[in-house]
Amino acid sequence: MRKKRPALAVLGVAATLVLAGFAAVDASNSTSGATPRSKLTVTAPAAPGGGWDLASRELQQALRAGSIVNNVQVVNVPGAGGTIGLGQFVELGADPTRMMMTGTVMEGAITVNNSPVDLADTTPIARLAEDYEVLIVPADSPYETLDDFIEAWRENPRSHAIGGGGLGGTDHLLAGLTAREAGVDPEQMNYIAFAGGGEVLTALLSHTVELGVSGYNDFRDQIEAGNLRALAISAEEPVDGIDTPTLIEQGIDVALPNWRGLVAPPGITDEQRRELIDIVEEMAETPEWQDALDRNKWVDALLTGDDFAAFISEDQARVDAVIEELGL
Repeated sequence: MRKKRPALAVLGVAATLVLAGFAAVDASNSTSGATPRSKLTVTAPAAPGGGWDLASRELQQALRAGSIVNNVQVVNVPGAGGTIGLGQFVELGADPTRMMMTGTVMEGAITVNNSPVDLADTTPIARLAEDYEVLIVPADSPYETLDDFIEAWRENPRSHAIGGGGLGGTDHLLAGLTAREAGVDPEQMNYIAFAGGGEVLTALLSHTVELGVSGYNDFRDQIEAGNLRALAISAEEPVDGIDTPTLIEQGIDVALPNWRGLVAPPGITDEQRRELIDIVEEMAETPEWQDALDRNKWVDALLTGDDFAAFISEDQARVDAVIEELGL
């Protein structure tokens, strides 16, 4: 018969196991000594196939190719114009190995969705680039031009479904501004919000919506393949390489750039923030990022640190004013 171990010995083993368990839990909940240079996770707060997803993956590629960060991962958290991803992101704690893609879309969604958190709850790192929105229809649509659609839209606004990103986002704002300038009450729009450009594309090709609004690159391949027809682009002036007239050229006095940028979680140190800014600035100089700007027809708009924070504050106020003005 096996002898019983002394009670103190049993307690000692139990205590060791408990401490080992706590250590394992602590290790799993920490960054395990990781730094932004060794490990970086980028949250794309939208479904795959949209503008934030594309920007995140171009960033990932440039960071890898430039040997700036050893391990870069992209995680998609779609929903509510990015505010679901934002809500989760600010709960991460002061983790310097995490960043989130953001932009104009999220500013509008924060206001329209009455989000309990906003970009002031994050640590601004850098604005990267601007791109432009496009108004698009299926190739077999009866609307050959923007004027064709506007004429039908004026007659019965509610009967024409328009698909775009989250409520209050750039797509929604552009549709509202276009409606107002075309003589259509923005509050009468039949606007259907989707989680990302990929879903808008599906809705267009299945004729669930008549008109789509999203970033040009969400639709570029389908435009070039002849499956979609672009009616207008939201740039102030014609864009090299994009054979689509601007809204302004067609008598609709609307121009709306869509910026993309990066924020970190709240609470990181000044040194950690500086390191993330350095990483982004190095990335922006790589041939891979310069190629991404060219391929995607993005406008380089790098702005970092406190200057970027001030820009966010000013741009949020501008977006809020447009939302109030349009009654969205």
